[in-house]
Amino acid sequence: MGKIEFVIKRNGAVVPFTPQRISNAIYRAAVAVGGRDKAIAENLAQQVVAYLETNYTAPKYPTVEEIQDAVEKVLIENGHSKVAKAYILYRDERARMRTGRKEQTIQPSQNIPWAKIWQVLDWASSCDVHTVERYNQRIRNGEAHDIIRDSEIFYEEDIKIAARMILERRDVVRIVLITGPSSSGKTTTTIKLGNILQQSNINLVTLNVDHYFFDLEEHPKDQFGDYDYETPQALDLNLISEHLVDLIAGKEVFIPFYNFKTGKRLLNHTPMKLKENDMILIDSLHGLFPAMTQGVEENRKFKLFLEPLLQMKDEEGKYIRWTDIRLMRRMLRDSAFRALDPEGTLTHWHYVRTSELRNIIPHINYADYVINSAMPYELSIYKPKLVHLFEKWPDKFKDDPLREDAFERSTRICSLLQKIEPLDDDSIVPSDSVIREFIGGSSLDYH
Repeated sequence: MGKIEFVIKRNGAVVPFTPQRISNAIYRAAVAVGGRDKAIAENLAQQVVAYLETNYTAPKYPTVEEIQDAVEKVLIENGHSKVAKAYILYRDERARMRTGRKEQTIQPSQNIPWAKIWQVLDWASSCDVHTVERYNQRIRNGEAHDIIRDSEIFYEEDIKIAARMILERRDVVRIVLITGPSSSGKTTTTIKLGNILQQSNINLVTLNVDHYFFDLEEHPKDQFGDYDYETPQALDLNLISEHLVDLIAGKEVFIPFYNFKTGKRLLNHTPMKLKENDMILIDSLHGLFPAMTQGVEENRKFKLFLEPLLQMKDEEGKYIRWTDIRLMRRMLRDSAFRALDPEGTLTHWHYVRTSELRNIIPHINYADYVINSAMPYELSIYKPKLVHLFEKWPDKFKDDPLREDAFERSTRICSLLQKIEPLDDDSIVPSDSVIREFIGGSSLDYH
């Protein structure tokens, strides 16, 4: 029985065989169905490796598909049917995504708020910022201040509409859920919405679901040592739901405390009880994930979804991707406020995006209202801060088969930024703009 040194990827690339990726994949599938025993995942991974070493000897190496077949076989033979099902479903989902990209099918997605998109596109066209060329011309004409003013007004009007909808249901709504993918502007929007509601004697009381994280060591980890903490299963969803039910019933609960320095959670730490005019606020990536609020009646929730729904085409007629805008936002925020290297944000983004596509974006059309947080001018603000980084990453990652995602994203964003007219002076950004959440200098209190 020989040791396996390499594995053949779907594109034919030969890369080092890493057994840890198998145990991580098994553990990730287990977490998805409520399991958290790493020892079992590692034991099953050892069985997979043993099976592969028996059936594949040099110079023959297994393909990715053959390894995944072996994982399914071992899971089923060991009686882990639920984990096997989660693994199979994820594998099938990834296969369909790859097939869809190859075929370039043009099918209307169920995960896009089409009515909102048309509204944003109509606004962009009326403001002459619907193409990179027209936008750049306005910047060159010295109209940056006008673009900023109009963009901020459009965003503020969205927040006012959401506030009015909540006030119309104030007699029944007890939870306001503000959700959306990473770096969509939830924190700024929450503060602005809360200020409006406060004028009508409604207090948004935050239930910080970050304190419901399981201990860090219980999260899946990849071969680079990068924890996958982007999934909703990283949170104790059952405990969140129990606490929400009790709070709405007028009971006092004790919120856990999560220490981000140690990666450990302390249960029964902070008391919380609602007052007469209080509404629970949950500002979370996974606010619309059903398990988080499964015990609460639907009419008691107001669900707000955020996304930078920029409607701007490049010279090839392709719309700028919202995920690229959010990636740039998160790079700047991580660097400024979390001491994280922008390159680390880039290489971690595939986890972020995978979780979004599975657990966040599919729920967008269940929201009561969708807010567009995109500012066309933010691209010009980000260019001087990031373009030098994006210009070096394509060369760095182009020959690394383990960093294909980073290569593709950095190449695409580099091309975009090179075409955008820059705004070197970010003092023109209003102090309470959602963009300040990412570049700093906000007049809002984010603590």
